[in-house]
Amino acid sequence: MDARDPDPHGQRSVEFSIGRCAKRLLDIALSLGGLVLLAVPFCAIAFVIRCDSEGPIFFRQERVGKGGRLFRVWKFRTMKPGVAEQGLGRHVSPDETCVTRVGRLLREWGLDELPQLANVLKGDMSLVGPRPVLPRHVARFDSHQRLRLAMKPGITGWALINGRNRLSWKQRVELDIWYIERWSFWLDIRILIATVWIVLVRREGVYGEGDIGL
Repeated sequence: MDARDPDPHGQRSVEFSIGRCAKRLLDIALSLGGLVLLAVPFCAIAFVIRCDSEGPIFFRQERVGKGGRLFRVWKFRTMKPGVAEQGLGRHVSPDETCVTRVGRLLREWGLDELPQLANVLKGDMSLVGPRPVLPRHVARFDSHQRLRLAMKPGITGWALINGRNRLSWKQRVELDIWYIERWSFWLDIRILIATVWIVLVRREGVYGEGDIGL
């Protein structure tokens, strides 16, 4: 290659690094701002959860992050004690008795996921990425599925805005890997905007059928 020619691979590497820095800065800004703005609503949600059913306010569970790193994810509890420990891997229908009355509303409006802003601020998660999964599920990943661990898990993601829980596990994996292989800062912005429409306006894919498929 002529020394005077620009190195396209080097340029892409610089752009990618800048994009990753911008992604982290966006995570910090929006998660910190969200936690401050939502402090009072969080207290109100905690109060109604406690009044509605016995059990803890928050649901905490060990999940797998980028590169296989373990961390504890935070959510508002939406299920009755004992059932919630099953975590990701079990779909429920809106009329199931294992979901509390308040939990049903939190799920429909996507409010149960908001405590994960603390995970984002800490750096365990990102605003956008594949959803975090349980260690027992990762133990059964094949080499292709392990590509999901190449990026931090997210509160929302490409799979969420393209079907959410109505998708099969294999479909979600393929969408997550598509996102990772084509990631850009502007793709994240597109997903965040679409999430507002899907979760808050249309409220699609809250409930699904079947299990995680592992």
